[in-house]
Amino acid sequence: MLKCDICGKGPLAGYQYSHSHRKSIRKWKPNIKKVRAIVDGTPVRLHVCTKCLKAGKVQRAL
Repeated sequence: MLKCDICGKGPLAGYQYSHSHRKSIRKWKPNIKKVRAIVDGTPVRLHVCTKCLKAGKVQRAL
């Protein structure tokens, strides 16, 4: 699975409980986008979560 190249956020696993409290394993996946960003003056393709994009931690290449 993909991880955010900025903050390292990746998928988490846990249980999903039904109404009768039966449990099944499921994953929570972060919303990761592939963006072109400026790193050391050159555009690079990175996998970045949308939380980092909204926070302005990445300068996007136009």
